[in-house]
Amino acid sequence: MKELFNNLRFTWKYSKYEKKYFIISFLSHIIGIGVSILIPIVSAKIIIALSVSDFEKILYIACILFGIQILEGFFNYLNRIASTKIYRNTLSRLEIDLGREVLKLENKSLDNNGSGLFIQRMTNDTSRLAEIFNGLFETLSAIIQYFGYFIAIFITNKLIFIYCITMTIVLFIVERIRTNRKNENDKIQRKASEKVSSFISELVRGARDIKMLNSENDFIKELSTSIDDANNKRYIMQKTNFNFQLLSRYTITLFDFILILLIMLLLKNHIIEATIALVLYNYAERLEYSSWVGGNFLEMIKDFNLSSERVNALLQNTEFKKEKFGTKHINNINGNFEFKNVYFAYGQNKVLKDLSFKIKSNETVAFVGKSGAGKTTIFNLLCKMYEPQKGTITIDGIDINELDKDSIRGNITIISQNPYIFNLSIKDNLKLVKSDLTDKEMKEACKAACLDEFIKTLPDKYDTVVGEGGITLSGGQKQRLAIARALVQKTKIILFDEATSALDNETQSEIQKAIESMRNDYTILIIAHRLSTIINADRILFIDQGKIIAEGSHKQLLKNCPEYKELYNTEIKKQS
Repeated sequence: MKELFNNLRFTWKYSKYEKKYFIISFLSHIIGIGVSILIPIVSAKIIIALSVSDFEKILYIACILFGIQILEGFFNYLNRIASTKIYRNTLSRLEIDLGREVLKLENKSLDNNGSGLFIQRMTNDTSRLAEIFNGLFETLSAIIQYFGYFIAIFITNKLIFIYCITMTIVLFIVERIRTNRKNENDKIQRKASEKVSSFISELVRGARDIKMLNSENDFIKELSTSIDDANNKRYIMQKTNFNFQLLSRYTITLFDFILILLIMLLLKNHIIEATIALVLYNYAERLEYSSWVGGNFLEMIKDFNLSSERVNALLQNTEFKKEKFGTKHINNINGNFEFKNVYFAYGQNKVLKDLSFKIKSNETVAFVGKSGAGKTTIFNLLCKMYEPQKGTITIDGIDINELDKDSIRGNITIISQNPYIFNLSIKDNLKLVKSDLTDKEMKEACKAACLDEFIKTLPDKYDTVVGEGGITLSGGQKQRLAIARALVQKTKIILFDEATSALDNETQSEIQKAIESMRNDYTILIIAHRLSTIINADRILFIDQGKIIAEGSHKQLLKNCPEYKELYNTEIKKQS
């Protein structure tokens, strides 16, 4: 009960704004309960009047019954409208909050879990949570209604009351076993569904690569295995459920037979009249389904607790770790930063080993080295996308762990070699980083990124939707849009992670001019395999196996660093 209470309190945070609709729903339920208790009594009177052909009384009672049923329908309608609004608004708040919290997760949590897990919890689990929270209120009202039936039967006849209590207890035990089994199977089935969702997400996002690799059959085989496993677990859950429902149905049939025998016995011994017999039979028949309502209530509680547990694992630090930031805030940083004896590894893969270097404000520094040397990792650590295992990183002399999120990511822009472009218009992609972006600022950024001329050729210009991942754009166009997005942010530190790798020579030359025009006003860090793009950098740091083995200008490294000279000569040969 403590777990249920805590989960109800948690969900109430998202529903408490709907008090008006809760009041409407509550009043509708109360009136509905009263009406439903009256209907069997009025129905019995009609049957008795029919048996003696008292047509005037039949018409009178029928009018009363008609009015009662009209009221029942109206208040049922009010309740459904109120419940739907509570569900809709609760679900919206839950999904938005969960989306916000997913963006706070450590990258390790995102790396180690498939996207299907988060999709399932953000959509399926939140939906069930809001639906069950709303349904619990309705089920509680139904239980109160059944208590009303019990009271009415107790007042009318004690023997039938004992029968009803016995029947309800037996059926409730069957339902309790069923819900326990279903809950156990449901946990297993949801895990399997998460795996399927992850696989489907991979299929959609990687469809083009799957086609190019001609591996459709292999991929579908793996997908089929996951789907079959999930559906088999769902089948086991449903089969178990159906078995217990059949047992309940047969138990009810047996109790129906016993009830008829009891009523016959009471009538034969003149203990009750025919009218009372009809009312008792009507009430008892309705109570047969009270066990299903009770079982459904137990099932809802277990489902509610399970959904709450899965949603809370994202909202709190129970299963997935969240990013941690300090509280110190800097509006505008100067752009100095330093790595002091930094170590970092991806699992067992040690990437950075005792790395130390300093970058001065407004300096343009390039990082070069073989793939896997740790260049991109440096950028990820500087943006606090990951935490170093050892060592200290400072910005303007302040430990990065002391700074809040806005001080770090609000002052650093990273342009990666594979920028993610959202399935929005070009304008909206740029507005994501600056909501109050003016058309003038937008066009200036796109001109600086050598993208404006291309945009003018599009039918909808800046309002052109670029597709998921920017699929309608070439690799170079995506990177230029990412550069324009960075220029819109106007941050003090700009990190170029192979940002010109997908550009043709002419466009690369234009981008180089844009980068050159930014020098001395920004701290610019560049990772480049094309050494021709960084020969004018103030400094070049050569990284090998997680350590800086040489640094200096382009000319100095050609003279003093054989590894750099080898890379440069290899590039010259490729171009010749």
